Amino acid sequence: MRVCFVCLGNICRSPTAEAVMRHRVREAGLEGVIEVESAGTGSWHVGDPPDARAAAEARARGIPMTGAARRFGRGDFDRFDLVLAMDRENAAHLRRIAPDGRAAAKVRLLREFDPRSAGGDLSVPDPYYGGPEGFSTVFDLVDAACLGLIDHLRP
Repeated sequence: MRVCFVCLGNICRSPTAEAVMRHRVREAGLEGVIEVESAGTGSWHVGDPPDARAAAEARARGIPMTGAARRFGRGDFDRFDLVLAMDRENAAHLRRIAPDGRAAAKVRLLREFDPRSAGGDLSVPDPYYGGPEGFSTVFDLVDAACLGLIDHLRP
């Protein structure tokens, strides 16, 4: 199972989700079963490392965050079984660029897998223009959703 987390610039939310999911996959002993990547819908941060505030939050929780931002392209739909957007705007963009209905059906919101968010707001808020507390909130939301995702994907 190949999963790609997608946000706008691929420097805050989606790399956080990628790092958290890698950690949770390792803990669950599913490293050979679930592969994880992240990308952005925009191109302005391509090649940049994760936002320092996101990386600091991950480090404080004992989770390494590495990699460089990249843009999600139409061809990525062939590479991934599940494409998890951080918010409705990114999900809509992904569905617009999907080459067909089968590809568009791979797009879901990450927080759909958080049992605590049933019926609530399914967006992971963008912390980029806020303070450190936003990165902590994002981490908590992403972690809860990743735990639910592991349960959903468990063979």
